[in-house]
Amino acid sequence: MELRRTTQEELKQIMSSNFLYFSLALIIITLSSTPNFSCASLEEANALLKWKASLEIPNNSILSSWFPLHMNSNASFPCSSWLGVVCNVDGSIQRLNLSSSGLNGTLHQFSFSLLHGLTYFDLSVNNFSGPIPSEIRLLSKLEYLDFSVNKFSGVIPPEIGNLHQLTILYLYSNNISGSIHSSLGNLTSLNVLYLYYNQLSGPIPIQLGNLKSLIDFQMGYNQLSGSIPSSLGNLSNLHYLYLNDNRLSGPIPIELGNLESLTHLAVGNNQLNGSIPSSLGNLSNLQTLYLFKNRLSSLIPSELGNLKSLTNLGFSENQLSGSIPPSLGDLTSLNVLYLYHNQLSGPIPIEFGNLKSLTDLEVSNNQLTGSIPSSLGNLTSLIVLYLALNELSGPIPIELGNLKSLTCLDVRKNQLNGFIPPSFANLNNLRTLSCRENKLSGSVPQGLGNLVGLELSYNHFSGNLPEDLCHWEKLRLLVVNDNQLTGPISRGLRNCSSLIRARFDRNHFIGDISYSFGIYPRLKYLDISHNNFHGQLSQNWSKCKNLTSLVMAYNNISGSIPPEFGNSTQLQRLDLSSNHLVGEIPKEFGKMKSMLNLFLANNQLLGIIPLELGFLKLLEVLDLSTNRLNGSIPKSISQWEHIHHLNLSNNKLSEKIPSEIGNLVHLTELDLSQNLLTHEIPSEVQSLKNLQKLNLSHNRLFGSIPNAFTTLPSGIDIDLSNNELTGLVPLCSNFVNASLQGNPGLCGNFTGLKFCANQISKKKNDPFHHQLILITMLPLIGATLLGFFMCGLIAYRKQKRHSPQKPLDNEDGDYFSITNFDGGVVYDDILKATDNFDEAYAIGTGGYGTVYKAELQPNNVVAVKELHSSSSENVDQNGFLNEVRALTNIRHRNIVKLYGYCSHARHSFLIYEYLEKGSLGSILCNEILAKELDWLKRVNIVKAVANGLAYMHHDCTPPIIHRDISIANILLDSDYEAHISDFGTSKLLKLDSSNWTAVVGTYGYIAPELAYTMVATEKCDVYSFGIVALEVIMGKHPGELPTLSADYLVLANVGDSRIPLPSPQVEKQVNLALNLARACLNSNPKERPTMRQVSNLFMKDLL
Repeated sequence: MELRRTTQEELKQIMSSNFLYFSLALIIITLSSTPNFSCASLEEANALLKWKASLEIPNNSILSSWFPLHMNSNASFPCSSWLGVVCNVDGSIQRLNLSSSGLNGTLHQFSFSLLHGLTYFDLSVNNFSGPIPSEIRLLSKLEYLDFSVNKFSGVIPPEIGNLHQLTILYLYSNNISGSIHSSLGNLTSLNVLYLYYNQLSGPIPIQLGNLKSLIDFQMGYNQLSGSIPSSLGNLSNLHYLYLNDNRLSGPIPIELGNLESLTHLAVGNNQLNGSIPSSLGNLSNLQTLYLFKNRLSSLIPSELGNLKSLTNLGFSENQLSGSIPPSLGDLTSLNVLYLYHNQLSGPIPIEFGNLKSLTDLEVSNNQLTGSIPSSLGNLTSLIVLYLALNELSGPIPIELGNLKSLTCLDVRKNQLNGFIPPSFANLNNLRTLSCRENKLSGSVPQGLGNLVGLELSYNHFSGNLPEDLCHWEKLRLLVVNDNQLTGPISRGLRNCSSLIRARFDRNHFIGDISYSFGIYPRLKYLDISHNNFHGQLSQNWSKCKNLTSLVMAYNNISGSIPPEFGNSTQLQRLDLSSNHLVGEIPKEFGKMKSMLNLFLANNQLLGIIPLELGFLKLLEVLDLSTNRLNGSIPKSISQWEHIHHLNLSNNKLSEKIPSEIGNLVHLTELDLSQNLLTHEIPSEVQSLKNLQKLNLSHNRLFGSIPNAFTTLPSGIDIDLSNNELTGLVPLCSNFVNASLQGNPGLCGNFTGLKFCANQISKKKNDPFHHQLILITMLPLIGATLLGFFMCGLIAYRKQKRHSPQKPLDNEDGDYFSITNFDGGVVYDDILKATDNFDEAYAIGTGGYGTVYKAELQPNNVVAVKELHSSSSENVDQNGFLNEVRALTNIRHRNIVKLYGYCSHARHSFLIYEYLEKGSLGSILCNEILAKELDWLKRVNIVKAVANGLAYMHHDCTPPIIHRDISIANILLDSDYEAHISDFGTSKLLKLDSSNWTAVVGTYGYIAPELAYTMVATEKCDVYSFGIVALEVIMGKHPGELPTLSADYLVLANVGDSRIPLPSPQVEKQVNLALNLARACLNSNPKERPTMRQVSNLFMKDLL
């Protein structure tokens, strides 16, 4: 929905013919008369020159024609030579038009008293700022006033209400605030009133109902509140009424049904409630009715079927219930019908088949039941049909094959059964078809060769895929996974060079893999796993130069792996596991520099692990388990700086575990079990601080267990069973539940081990002796203390019932680390300021705790995040405080300041800088607040986030990875400048956690590689930044965009429709942000830019 501006031609059609004749006569008189320049008009000219001197004027401005005058100058010079100036027959300045002149300045020096003869005053599309002076009342002859698209601020002066001859008033697209004064109701000659895109607040004055001559009334995109006055029902000449994107509440007045001349009514994006008045059915001339994004409830009135002229009807995103009235089928002029995202139930009316002019029908996200009416096949002009996310059942009507203009059909996530009609072969313009997650069966029909996208996953389709699929080589997306499809891959798909993403997994496809697939120059993702393909791998796969993910697991593929696979330099994931592959791992694999995940498990591969695999420096997951590999583990593994999952189990690897294993500091899982490894366990394992699981069982390792194990993270899963280890097991909690059986030479005070004989004779002051005593006595002491604690707790609770709660003691073992504050004092102050963390002070809740606003002093407000007990317990306090101190040293204008941390027996919390506007997410999802974010603010937000992340990644030592960039973690200050929050929180609370490398982040913002790599890198933050940047531009989460192509990601396609189009200069910056976001969303992390590069490109654009 776009706001419109009434043209002069439209006004000529609407206004009376007498007025037209009078205007033409006036123009003829004006053109045929010779100006008589007077002394008074000399004063007017000099007044304009004085005002000109106060302005900033660009080169080649029309004001360059305004030369100073003298008494002996050519009398008619200003009227004949000053551009933008028109005089009347007496030589007095009558019209001033400086529109689109690039002027900067104010109206402070403008002489309203000397220029009182003005009838036409146009300063639109400039950079004027400051208030509109109250002296404007002196322009009593003014008929046309246009100050639109500037930066005027302050209030609308009430004195404008004295301009009784005013017919046109344009003040839209400024920074005008305050309420609308009731004096505007005195402008009884007004035909057009545009106040949209400002910051106006308060109610709409009921006096505006006096403007009986008003034809066009637009006040959208403000902060107006209160109800829509019923007096607007008196504006009998009104054609256009736009009140959208405000904070209006209450019901829609039934009196609006009196506006019989109304052609456009838009009140969307407000907080209106109640039902839709049936009186709107009286508006027989209505063409557009937009009520979307409100809180409207109850039924859709059947009287709306009387609106025979209606072309656009938008009721989406409300709380409408009940069935769709069949009378809507009488709106035969309708082009667009939006009913999606409501609570509508019942069937889709068969009467919709009468809407022959309909081009866009969207009823998704409701509770519609019954079958899809066959009458929809009559809508031969239909281009878009969205019926997704309902409870529709029955078959897809064969009559939909008549919709020759249809380009998009979405029926996903219903309960449809039956088959896809063969009549769909007639839909030559169909580009996307989504039927996934239904109960459809049968075969996929012929005649879908024109499709760009086809989604049929999670159904019961069977049989072969049609031969003509991708007949015209337009198919980019093909998703048919999780069905019962059989047979070989069709010949048409073998030659489908347009294919970008394809999923055939979890079906019953057969065929020789050597011949079933061709060369796909654009293919990025292919999954054919869990099928019955056989044959050998072709070297042609290396010719798919854009391939990033190739999954062929769980088939019957045999033969060796072609060395040419090493030429797939873009490949990030290769999964050939659970097949029958033989031969050696090609050393050419070392050339796959982009590889992140390599799965070759459960085959019959033999030979050594090529040392060239060490060249895969980006590798994060390697699984070579259950093969016949032999030889030693190559020392080149030291180059795997990013690996977190390494499984070489169930092979025949021998010799010792290389000490270079200690370089794999990001490892979370290491499995070398079921091999022939010998020698001692290297002490370098102490460097594996992120390890969660270690399995070295069923080898021939000997010697003692290194004391280095005591430095590994607590809670680690250790299996050292069935080796030849000897000696004392180190006293460490990690061995309490460890698997150590099958090592006869081990001893120690752990379950299943014999007691070491030499420990009995040790002196009582021996450190190990004391430790054993502690291990024995601690359970008994703990039980005793627990008993005392429970008794004390019961007594405390009894006392608490009869006495007021006292402030908590903050001594004896509590931790404080607060920059520039006394920790103990701040602790007490925060408890007092939040009334002991009462919900009344809560301003947000996150994954780690609840955030409270605490006013410590009148001008000292902080945000306090009280940590959930599950987050703060078992935290290593020393390490925690070291991290806090490091994070409090971070200084950047776009990063929320962390003041410090308090820990008490009952409360633990982080203390942050408080930012007034709250989270970016809370603003974007609020239809009222979102309009305050104009395009320049949005671009600046994206730049600020880029700058903050660039600082964290490139200027902090060590670099800080945020791990959870989303609009919820971007906070805005009073000037709408963005600040990154919650940086380091996940790390702070997981210093000792075994889940430190688990997938964290917010769904919808997580980089795709995290799903299988489980390791967060800077490039994961870059991906999340790309999502945030798109969300800021789009005003909503990008979800599953149809494409990320540069042609599609432009402002016209994805820009937030709630705000007006930007100026060309700002639009250039918006498109830069879109292009950078697109680069950040590259599926290959290596191809994503760094945040430093993104920040520098923004800076370069500013220069």
